[in-house]
Amino acid sequence: MSNLISRSIAALATAVTLAIPATAAAQDKVSLRLNWYLGGLHVPFYYGKERGFFAAEGIDLTINEGRGSANTVQVVAAGSDTFGMADSSSVIVTAAKGAEVKSVMSLLNSTGFSVVSLVENGIKTPKDLEGKRVAVSPGDPLGSLLQAVCKANNVDCGKISMVQVDPAAKVVTVLEKKADALLGGADDQYFLIKQRGGNPAAMRYADWGANIVGMTIVAKNETLAKNPDLVRRFLRASVKSWEEAKKNPGAAVDAALKAKPDLNRQSTLDQMLVDFDLLDSKNSKGRIGWGAQADWDQTLAILKNYRDLQTSQPWTAFHTNDFLPK
Repeated sequence: MSNLISRSIAALATAVTLAIPATAAAQDKVSLRLNWYLGGLHVPFYYGKERGFFAAEGIDLTINEGRGSANTVQVVAAGSDTFGMADSSSVIVTAAKGAEVKSVMSLLNSTGFSVVSLVENGIKTPKDLEGKRVAVSPGDPLGSLLQAVCKANNVDCGKISMVQVDPAAKVVTVLEKKADALLGGADDQYFLIKQRGGNPAAMRYADWGANIVGMTIVAKNETLAKNPDLVRRFLRASVKSWEEAKKNPGAAVDAALKAKPDLNRQSTLDQMLVDFDLLDSKNSKGRIGWGAQADWDQTLAILKNYRDLQTSQPWTAFHTNDFLPK
């Protein structure tokens, strides 16, 4: 009788084990460091986490806010976070100086970098910047890349007064008339000005001859070499998160609001809709995360000319499409 009971218990234990879904197994703990505080650009990742897209790939995702792209690249290079969101220029410049990192997802293939102003300040073309005061943050790539806009449009950058301010003070500086414009994002400061009652205008670098790859997902080279399957799973969940956010933008924003209730819902939604437009470039269309050689080559050329990039390496040294879903 005791043998029969033992066999029954063993059979029951086996049945219970088989009944446990695969997602209940131990998941890989993964962290994503954003480039900045939570905004429209980051919403799809929160939506994907809420919808279980990352859990379905065996990933227990933690999302951390950031303090600028350059800082995010350094944090990922140090191994403090698994993945990071950073603009391509920060990834390339840091990697060229020896950081063991690479972009694995060319998320925004058009840059949102813009000259953001108030409509009443009359800044419609790059030539209108001559004689104006423009707020910029120390070390901000937007300042050096503005020279590419000037060069492409016959503008004397020397006639533009650059006002150095803390990143968080840019919008206030323009609203308080201490600067005529700021260097920021069409998906960011533009809507912060609008949210505070201003009437904003955005002159995008991409529309005036100075497009570079925008936001990327960056990982440590060691992660790519030692855990390629994790990278593939993370990107598969990320792509799905963006695809589903495009289908359900309102629901996506609601997921982000659960993480940060003080977000302005409409402003965050408007920001994300602009980012949807920035996913593609003329060289890269219809495949979220895929980077075109033409866009990366142009980015390298602009950085060599205007950010003193010193490298002879090809674009594939800084970005790979190898881990994206087929």
